[in-house]
Amino acid sequence: MAKAHKTITVEQYGSPARRPGDQRATLIGLKLNKIGRRSTLPDNPSTRGMVAKVAHLVRIIEQ
Repeated sequence: MAKAHKTITVEQYGSPARRPGDQRATLIGLKLNKIGRRSTLPDNPSTRGMVAKVAHLVRIIEQ
């Protein structure tokens, strides 16, 4: 039986304007860059670290 991979859905609610370049790049890496966009990503330590870096701009919708 195949093991189901855990995913998280992240939504951007803050603007990347006036933010450092590394935070903008992190949003692009999360497949976000405009307010209201949602992205479903694998739930692993690297993704969690990226979300933590821009936690003031995104929120986790589903785990």
